[in-house]
Amino acid sequence: MAAPQSDTPLSPFTTVAVVGLGTMGTGITEVLAKAGREVIGIDVSEAAAAQAVDILKSSTARAVERGRLTEQERADILARVRTGTDLRAAADADLVIEVAPESYEIKQQIFRELDGIVRPETILATGTNALSVTRLAADSARPERVLGLHFFNPAPAMRLVEIVSSVLTGPQAVAAVTDLALDLGKEPVAVGDRPGFVADGLLFGYLNQAAAMYEAKYASREDIDAAMKLGCGLPMGPLALLDLIGVDTARTVLEAMYAASRDRLHAPAPILKQLSGAGLTGRKSGRGFYTYDAPGSATVVRDALTPLEGGALTPGRSVRSVGVAGSGTMASGIAEVFAKGGYDVVLAARSEEKAQAAKARIGKSLSRSVDKGRMTAEAAAQTLDRITPAGSYDAFADVDLAVEAVAEDLEIKRQLFATLDKVCKPGAVLATTTSSLPVVACARATSRPQDVIGMHFFNPAPAMKLVEVVRTVLTADDVHSTVREVCVNIKKHAVDCGDRAGFIVNALLFPYLNNAIKMVQEHYASLDDIDAAMKLGGGYPMGPFELLDVVGLDVSLAIEKVLHREFRDPGLAPAPLLEHLVAAGCLGRKTGRGFREYARR
Repeated sequence: MAAPQSDTPLSPFTTVAVVGLGTMGTGITEVLAKAGREVIGIDVSEAAAAQAVDILKSSTARAVERGRLTEQERADILARVRTGTDLRAAADADLVIEVAPESYEIKQQIFRELDGIVRPETILATGTNALSVTRLAADSARPERVLGLHFFNPAPAMRLVEIVSSVLTGPQAVAAVTDLALDLGKEPVAVGDRPGFVADGLLFGYLNQAAAMYEAKYASREDIDAAMKLGCGLPMGPLALLDLIGVDTARTVLEAMYAASRDRLHAPAPILKQLSGAGLTGRKSGRGFYTYDAPGSATVVRDALTPLEGGALTPGRSVRSVGVAGSGTMASGIAEVFAKGGYDVVLAARSEEKAQAAKARIGKSLSRSVDKGRMTAEAAAQTLDRITPAGSYDAFADVDLAVEAVAEDLEIKRQLFATLDKVCKPGAVLATTTSSLPVVACARATSRPQDVIGMHFFNPAPAMKLVEVVRTVLTADDVHSTVREVCVNIKKHAVDCGDRAGFIVNALLFPYLNNAIKMVQEHYASLDDIDAAMKLGGGYPMGPFELLDVVGLDVSLAIEKVLHREFRDPGLAPAPLLEHLVAAGCLGRKTGRGFREYARR
């Protein structure tokens, strides 16, 4: 049944009430006041209301210092804000934005009281990201004028605003609030009512998987966070972000998502319950996954879990020369990295011609670095001179470290490792750059599995700082130490992880990409809205569909199949839409069509 529509024209929102003056409510108040709105800030706590004013004074003072505001503009902004503890102060508001704690009981009580206070034409917006907007609207006397208005933290800086319609919301209300968001300098994305909406719906599943990975002691908190920042270009690691959001808040959002989806990926990791139950809710309490120097501080301090700088490792083996097997983009990139690090490199391929072509590609890459002023012509020439192309793996006879960078096919890799076992000298370290295959399977193809380890570089290898160092249950301690030392010498950040599908980055990245595909498949949101939401709301350098088309849909599908096979979780099954596109030959940028179409070169 269509929602009843009032003939009363909607107000231009000259006066807005913000109910709940925590971090988010205070940020929204600042955004509105800076945009010329009269703001009525309301909180049950007098202390919270006073603190909101103090924060606003400090924030605007910093803006004056930086030349972003004049003293008069600052005075005008502060004059437009008044605060109090009585909900009746919202009587004059054209729009009320509720950002109270994530509890139906609290929010419904606020909405019921507002029904008796505000004018009939006033719109009521909830800032929830976990609760049902429809349920809140149904409990209101004006369901057609209730919607969701989800800002992102920090509200003054983040451009995304999700505008959430229930089946009861009138289109006139949506249009008015959308216009307001644009007037505030935000990017509004229209979404339907389901827990997490678009951005948090994708973000919190990823955060939950990171918490579970840490809880399983698969990798340290520092390595998980570094891997996602350096491997994916994210502004924060997932565990640091959970501390910023609030561990208790994250658990509440995930509980709501799991209740709606029954997807195990949304079932809150037990560690979230343990931490929140102990009051270790993140930055706001001074301790969560990390320890902070004071409640509310962003400064991480050492605790019992902080790794020691230069912690004692078993002494490594001497590495002076490196063999790189392969002739593709990754192989040539890795060879360039080692040569820049001062190592003599043998670049071996299946033919002399392929090896020479790979060296020529490195030469062009080095020339671009010279053109951009990143290195001198002399240094580039010396780097290229350190690389010796070879048409046979027999050239690896004297290398101290052999790095395999051939096709992502287990049988091809196993055959290559059997060859390396024969040609490499005793004591040479043998490394695979696989991103998803079991390292131990490569190791078992040799007579020296203790010498085999994973070194997963990221593409493009010369630019990307991360290397995932993957130990198998058979890898010797000194082999691990050797690779860690080599990573320091080639100026890469090494993170340690065990030999299981996806390692750190892909195990967290690809379920997120898969869930984005499911959102499109279910007609919940468009490609453009999802990409915009993750870039503007999550600070991601690329939206999930941009990234999928760059990575290649066939590569993405192969990784998702490996993850599903390894963990047997129904939520990790590749989305049918991805399988259909791959079957149709739509593999992304490389074929001119994936989720989007591209001009063929």
